[in-house]
Amino acid sequence: MLLPHGFAETKSEKLAEYLQVREVMASVAGTRLIGPMTVMNNNGILLPSIASDEEVQALGQSSQLNVERINSKFTAIGNLIAANDNGAIVSPLFRGEADRQVQDVLGVPAHSMTVGGFVQTGSMVVATNAGAGVHPKATEDEIRQVSEILQVPAEPVTINGGVPFLSSGIVANTRAIVVGSLTSGPELIMLSRIFKA
Repeated sequence: MLLPHGFAETKSEKLAEYLQVREVMASVAGTRLIGPMTVMNNNGILLPSIASDEEVQALGQSSQLNVERINSKFTAIGNLIAANDNGAIVSPLFRGEADRQVQDVLGVPAHSMTVGGFVQTGSMVVATNAGAGVHPKATEDEIRQVSEILQVPAEPVTINGGVPFLSSGIVANTRAIVVGSLTSGPELIMLSRIFKA
């Protein structure tokens, strides 16, 4: 689990315990914006082109994963790519320029599509190897495509009392999900069903 430098130790320990992972402290392009600036699965980590050599090297050493900068002008790549260990959904903004790197670094096929009319597919879809939550404006066809690409069940859901931009409030893996404190009971039930947590 990647966390920004300076993240409270008590919180990082709780997150690591819930998700049953070890924490790795990192920065990307000198910022604390880890989620919007990274795409990762169990095979690798993609960073924006503005990440420093030191950050790439440090992440590679601490995570023991393949780490590479993506050849693109886009920096908030976590908002543009959703991935698990089976596939990746890539924003059409990349125009195919990220496909090879997604395949090489994350070890999964890349598929370009919008979700709910949005090109920020990484913000619209949160996926693990157990399930995928999708923006509530996604069409039935888009939900089916997400499910086929990521090879997991996919369902529309919101977080934090109706927020449709899922990646803004979920940290998830196949062991657990952690969500924002405003997430309602019905949302928690849906999320538990989707991610089987």
